[in-house]
Amino acid sequence: MQLFSSRHSGNMRAGAAIVFSLMWMLSGCATVGPDYVRPKTVLPDSWHGELRQGLHSQSTVPETLASWWQTLNDPLLTSLIEQAVTDNLDVRGAEARLREARAKRGISAADRFPTFNSGGSAMKTRSSESTGTGAERDLYSIGFDASWEADIFGGVRRSLEEADANLAASQEDLYDVLVSMSAEIALNYIEVRSFQTRLAIARANRDAQEETFKLVQNRYNAGLAAQLEVDQARYNLESTRSEVPSLNTGLEQAQNRLALLIGRQPGNLPQEVLQQRPIPVAPLEIAVGVPAETLRRRPDVRRAEWELAAQTARIGVATAELYPKFSLSGSIGLESLSTSNLFNFGNRTMNIGPTFSWRIFDAGRVRQQIAVESARQEQALIQYEAAILKALEDVENSLVAYADEQIRRDTLVEASAAADRAVEQARNLYQAGLTDFQDVLDSQRSLLAFQDQLAVSDGTVTSNLVRLYKALGGGWEVMPPTESAFGQTK
Repeated sequence: MQLFSSRHSGNMRAGAAIVFSLMWMLSGCATVGPDYVRPKTVLPDSWHGELRQGLHSQSTVPETLASWWQTLNDPLLTSLIEQAVTDNLDVRGAEARLREARAKRGISAADRFPTFNSGGSAMKTRSSESTGTGAERDLYSIGFDASWEADIFGGVRRSLEEADANLAASQEDLYDVLVSMSAEIALNYIEVRSFQTRLAIARANRDAQEETFKLVQNRYNAGLAAQLEVDQARYNLESTRSEVPSLNTGLEQAQNRLALLIGRQPGNLPQEVLQQRPIPVAPLEIAVGVPAETLRRRPDVRRAEWELAAQTARIGVATAELYPKFSLSGSIGLESLSTSNLFNFGNRTMNIGPTFSWRIFDAGRVRQQIAVESARQEQALIQYEAAILKALEDVENSLVAYADEQIRRDTLVEASAAADRAVEQARNLYQAGLTDFQDVLDSQRSLLAFQDQLAVSDGTVTSNLVRLYKALGGGWEVMPPTESAFGQTK
């Protein structure tokens, strides 16, 4: 059914169409506020620290860095990290924040388009007898209305830029969580293996010292040893025994932390983790690339840059408030006192036309808001620069820690071997009566100390490698492809 066919109505529609077309063309003419420009950063060509102990400056292989834990050749560790990708609570929280940012981006995109509404009513009215007739009547109406604000000065476009940048920052936040999660699982797994090794060492030394105590006690009963030697053997044995409970506590706590990281309750680890296994060994050669590669890869640096871009767009959103707003609105409908003739041509209603508003005076509120957003942009720039410095520091510290701990481990290997030989020699000489018992005690205590330090150092070497991989930004490409801020997949 044709509701409007008069010449006057046609002229109004034609005029509205012209206004709408003009406003649509003008909506892309200007975008106020600053455009984002990536800050220029001067980076060193190479790392400050000397690359040694298997480290070299060749470019990192993206696939290797993405799943660096596979270089440790421990399938169980790989299985734990893959499980945590879906079950870790921090990862799930980051995924939820990403979905939130994607939805907010959709809200900002929707602001570019008109809104349409429809409605209807059926009312019974009665006028006052003093001011009217006192008669009752029914009123029925149905209609449609629409409104659209032309983005002439780019406030909506800047808002969409902000939403795009926030979405990209949320994506980088998810990657950063993955980097931290994989590193934390590996560190706790290595800690579990270290405590298991240290417990085995303590128990082995305890058993050896029990044999020594029995030997001294037998010599005492035979009149070949003094009570002092018996007491010395006893406190040496009990001192070693006292180490076992504290090591067992550390092991249980490390296992509980590992369970939490893979999204399980404490005590609910796979049986293979509870069984003693060797500490994973670091590979012989490790490529670390150059600083520029690391900064391009680090999710925290990339997130800081997207946050700077988002804050830059907010300045444009605030600046757009200084300018007039133009909109086009209208409605079309039918009104009648009865439903029988509601759809008659003569019951049509219509209004359509452009409107504008301009803030004339607000005591400087808008300009102060622009100053607020500009100051926040400066803060975001500082945070971006700080993220770069922190990334460089992380890598430099990890490089020197990894190399120096390997040197320390090599010396502890020699010390442990020498202490093991000393224990055997001191025991034989004591049984032959060629040395006193103090030499046996000293050698046993030294052996336990060196073996324990070596176990700790073995774990520290591999842990420092994990920290190096984390500092290089490795471990975030295990996720399936997800949509980025610009509709591409990463």
